[in-house]
Amino acid sequence: MSSENSADDARQVWDVVVVGAGPAGASAAYAAAVAGRSVLMLEKADLPRYKTCGGGIIGPSRDALPPGFDLPLKDRIGAVTFTLDGRFGRTRRSRKTLFGLINRPEFDQRLVEHAQKAGAELRTGVTVSRVEQHGPAVPDRRTVAVVLQDGETILARAVVGADGSASRIGAHVGVKLDQVDLGLEAEIPVPETVAEDWKGRVLIDWGPLPGSYGWVFPKGDTLTVGVISARGEGAATKRYLEDFIARLGLAGFEPSVSSGHLTRCRSDDSPLSRGRVLVCGDAAGLLEPWTREGISFALRSGRLAGEWAVRIAEAHDAVDARRQALNYAFAIKAGLGVEMAVGRRLLTVFERRPGLFHTALTGFRPAWHAFMKITRGTTTLGEIVRTHPVAGRVLSRLDR
Repeated sequence: MSSENSADDARQVWDVVVVGAGPAGASAAYAAAVAGRSVLMLEKADLPRYKTCGGGIIGPSRDALPPGFDLPLKDRIGAVTFTLDGRFGRTRRSRKTLFGLINRPEFDQRLVEHAQKAGAELRTGVTVSRVEQHGPAVPDRRTVAVVLQDGETILARAVVGADGSASRIGAHVGVKLDQVDLGLEAEIPVPETVAEDWKGRVLIDWGPLPGSYGWVFPKGDTLTVGVISARGEGAATKRYLEDFIARLGLAGFEPSVSSGHLTRCRSDDSPLSRGRVLVCGDAAGLLEPWTREGISFALRSGRLAGEWAVRIAEAHDAVDARRQALNYAFAIKAGLGVEMAVGRRLLTVFERRPGLFHTALTGFRPAWHAFMKITRGTTTLGEIVRTHPVAGRVLSRLDR
């Protein structure tokens, strides 16, 4: 840990300060701490805390977890029932597990504990007001000042913003968003007989609103039921969730939690850094545009942000810091950015022709095989379009 001397005192300077202790923040903190750097995580909530999220852990999420991480799975999914606004239901099954389901409070807490074991420190119940890279609070050009709501200032060589979709660090960086969606969710405790019917199987319903869909994810004695659609359709989205729950025969069970959340996707030209400050996960608008899956994007971008924050912390001038920040942006765009670009194209087609997706996944074996490979992490949407010419041509025709 480094320090700065002034006429009054010696002020502690952290190598890396991470704002936010969700999957992106915990991954960034772990990556920086395991490299031997001093790391401080700042989280405004007390942990564990609830997050609106289906809790699906697909292959890319699993592969991005720290070594030795024990997933707290509530169920392993080997079957998917697809419906088109409640109709034409068909269940497809896999001999191998497709993905796992977790509860976010427990999952996030374990990620934070993993980062702490690597050497990161955690402060909860603190709200970051702003970051400053110039001015009286900043002792030199190698330092960033993180100003808390109570006026306290924390100094760092590099800062990672992982403070969610309404990120203050993202505002400092200048993150730009071109897709905002509203997700509504209910955690519904159910009797053992009902839970048994859902064990090992999820439901995905292609919804009545353009680009919308609903899900049922079983987690022991609780079903996570949710829907998502474009922001601006709040009343219609709420009706969709209510109708969806009623159609499933679950209206008689009282939810233990009802929540909502806005998901935000970055625009192609949105920055990922400013000076010695990086953003990742929801704070950067990184998630899959079609499914709005965000956990794998948070874990992967968080790890990269932590690794490059270490390099920025080591940079002795603005030119070197800028070079490392550009390398981080290149790594994000070359991987997650390609997946997002394909996801945007799929969403555009899905908004116009949801029935086509339903027909393909329920009646076209190659489409189901692609779904299985993506959820298991053996391929990505980008790889399928790049390596399978037929898939690329079909998507191009549907784009028109």
